[in-house]
Amino acid sequence: MANHVSESLPELTFQYQCSLPPLPVPSLESSLSKYLDAVHPFASEKELQATVNIVKKFQDGVGKELHQKLLQRAKTKKNWLEEWWLDTVYLEGRIPSQLNVNFGGPAPYLEHCWPPAEGVYLQRASVITWHTLQYWNLLRTERLAPQKSGKNPLDMHQFRMLFCTCKVPGVKKDTIYNYFKTEREGPCPSHLVIMCRGRIFTFDALCGGQILTPPELLRQLTYVKKFCEGEPEGDGVAALTSEERTRWAKAREHLISIDPNNKTILETIQSSLFVISLDETKPYCTAENYTNMTLEALTGNPTIRWGDKSYNSLVFSDGTFGSNCDHAPYDAMVLVSFCWYLDNQLKATDGKWKGSDAVRSMPLPEELVFTVDEKTRSDINNAKQQYLESTQDLQIVCHAFTAFGKTAIKQKKLHPDTFVQLAMQLAYYRMHKKPGSCYETAMTRRFYHGRTETMRPCTQEALNWCKAMMDPTCNENGKRKAMLLAFSKHNILMAEAQDGKGFDRHLLGLYLIAKEEGLPTPELFLDPLYTKSGGGGNFVLSSSLLGYTTVLGAVAPMVHHGYGFFYRIRDDRIVVSLSAWKSCYETDAASLFTNFCSALHEMLHLAITSQL
Repeated sequence: MANHVSESLPELTFQYQCSLPPLPVPSLESSLSKYLDAVHPFASEKELQATVNIVKKFQDGVGKELHQKLLQRAKTKKNWLEEWWLDTVYLEGRIPSQLNVNFGGPAPYLEHCWPPAEGVYLQRASVITWHTLQYWNLLRTERLAPQKSGKNPLDMHQFRMLFCTCKVPGVKKDTIYNYFKTEREGPCPSHLVIMCRGRIFTFDALCGGQILTPPELLRQLTYVKKFCEGEPEGDGVAALTSEERTRWAKAREHLISIDPNNKTILETIQSSLFVISLDETKPYCTAENYTNMTLEALTGNPTIRWGDKSYNSLVFSDGTFGSNCDHAPYDAMVLVSFCWYLDNQLKATDGKWKGSDAVRSMPLPEELVFTVDEKTRSDINNAKQQYLESTQDLQIVCHAFTAFGKTAIKQKKLHPDTFVQLAMQLAYYRMHKKPGSCYETAMTRRFYHGRTETMRPCTQEALNWCKAMMDPTCNENGKRKAMLLAFSKHNILMAEAQDGKGFDRHLLGLYLIAKEEGLPTPELFLDPLYTKSGGGGNFVLSSSLLGYTTVLGAVAPMVHHGYGFFYRIRDDRIVVSLSAWKSCYETDAASLFTNFCSALHEMLHLAITSQL
């Protein structure tokens, strides 16, 4: 009898954390042979031969030693990559992270209960904030079901980073501060931070231990808005978070040196649940065209968002919403899961609050006023200037392809994600007449604290297919065969990457061991083909499937001559957000999208006639 009882108990959010397997280290031979396979599309015969020699030398020589040292490290750490990944990719980089690393995106509520409308944005903000606080409470009480892949539980650690988390700049390296605790672990900060017109406010989201209701939240937000309307613009200290990291670190140190209270304010912002940005823009959008909202989410007013915060909830004055998030503490799938929850809650309630309108007596929001001097004012102006220049260079195209979606693709027994990836390859090849080194996110959350592995979609098979599609002498049958080979190769590589058998993170580990040991950089990493094929974060196409939900985001391209390519796949549509740098004359996000749409049509046509 007792057994039945325990089986019916709901699973706790973090209950499998300790039993997850450690992140594996692939064999050196397999990683190097996969690497050679991956550089093939970018090499002439001569280049390839040179790389084959370099790889052989590495495998028989220094690579062997480095691999042994990596295995030693993996014995003492359950995830040998975790610290390195955070440091190398997120914390040691000095470029401004708000535009180059953060991800942002539009909320999909305008597709159902909340079309753009005047005069309702605070009311809507109070409802969405209430649902967000419910999600925080699910995490606090561990009632959010742990995610699984089939029967295997996935790592949920990143969900701890959604609330009460902030990156803090350092002169050489940043640090992530996480103040979140589950109820079992102890008290957790419960205050919100609101930013409006360059000013910063805070209030507690709980009153007598209970989450504020939407009418109560509305009272607090209305107070902030009215207060700001009657006062001049604030100092806009938040703009400093958009600056180059070392400059921001020094500006922050200076800020703290002026007045100890400034440090208290910084800590209040860092530990807050999340930031609500009351934004006066009206980035009008439709379900077919999300460009304005996506652009605004990534490049909007720097004085009303805290770029280092793990979640900034953006409230636009036309009643639409977006978000901007620091990428260091978690990957987009955390935000996708959370926003999908919000979207479903809103749909279920038609965006309305059905509870009591009573407002308890509670303290009004408190303004957090930094003491600033001339130097800080000048730092803020420089930050704004730098931010403005770089954001004006970003081109965003965020459109829905509505001819078909997942349903039609699955009818052809093809994998929808692979379908989109190959269409992207073909679109790029058409435009640029050469293969584009490409990164697709593969999730490694089956392993303890696993985050991502690189899956490289630009395979030799994909390139052969692109060439066949451009070859007037190749018949439908030849094109179809080439396409199916490309599909099959992609699916195998993706499954391997998710299973911890990719090679990019392994190579990074070997590179970092050499660096830590003070050894010279192995020739493998200095080979021009290493960079040309995307190694060292040089992918021309940086892409990610955000799942089969309504949630979309965008990122800036990884390299100056590259593209960001995020997409979500629905039954009847594929929504894509593309980014490129305007100052690069080779790239154009709008043309890539047009080519991508043509590629989707051609592929479906090939699949139809193939009787798959």
